Amino acid sequence: MWAAPDDALLAGMAAGDRDAVVAFIRRFQRRVFGLAVAVVGDPTLAEDIAQEAFVRAWRNAGTFDARRGSVTSWLLTVTRNLAIDAIRVRRAEPVDPDILLAMHLPSHDPTPVDVAVAREDASRLAAALRRLPEDQRRAVVLAGIGGRTAREVGEIENVPLGTAKTRIRSAMLKLRDSLLTEHEGD
Repeated sequence: MWAAPDDALLAGMAAGDRDAVVAFIRRFQRRVFGLAVAVVGDPTLAEDIAQEAFVRAWRNAGTFDARRGSVTSWLLTVTRNLAIDAIRVRRAEPVDPDILLAMHLPSHDPTPVDVAVAREDASRLAAALRRLPEDQRRAVVLAGIGGRTAREVGEIENVPLGTAKTRIRSAMLKLRDSLLTEHEGD
């Protein structure tokens, strides 16, 4: 069974052959674990991801289509997707954009001049943000300060991806224009 091709091992797994399962895991365990560690950077979490990747391979072995790619690429794609999902789950829960706007984040050993400039910049930005429509303001704060992707903004705000992208882009353009106009007046 050790010399069997990858797709034959997968077919054996689909048929419930325990030897095929063991051989499959032994053949791919280093690559699957290595990829998981490379993506998440945490060996303990990578072990969980690798285990789940093999469970999914076992469950979906019967649906594998060799015309769409190799067993290796299929399994590593499953692993990569699980690792990315694990990273997303580990991210901090979203914070309301209005709370982020109200925060005054300290900087590193600023001089009095730096503090004055930063306060002025923060004040100008906050004023420009307040002039935005609420949906655009929330979207740009989630993306720009919260570090969320457009897809995540769409999920948080319960809007389609295209709408989230439009809100972020429109807000960024309005902010740029507003801040440039103010700067030219200085």
